[in-house]
Amino acid sequence: MAEASRAYDLSPSEIEGWVEDAKRGMENALRANPLDIREQYEKQLKDLQEAYGEAMLELRARKKLAALTEREDGNSSGRSMRAFWRTGSRCR
Repeated sequence: MAEASRAYDLSPSEIEGWVEDAKRGMENALRANPLDIREQYEKQLKDLQEAYGEAMLELRARKKLAALTEREDGNSSGRSMRAFWRTGSRCR
């Protein structure tokens, strides 16, 4: 510590503070269980996959409903599709 203090013009108390900070950081890092972190990531991934699946189902249902509505109306101009999207977005 004395050698580093002289070489870098630092006080021994500064170096001691850094060493203590490093020890606390290492202790905290060792406390974190990698399996816990993995479980968190896996849960987050599962939640995102479920949300994606739900969004895809909703999109498919909206497309099918829009196609059926246009077919029933005999309307190819897209007016029924626009009306569907306006009302569908308020149903959430």
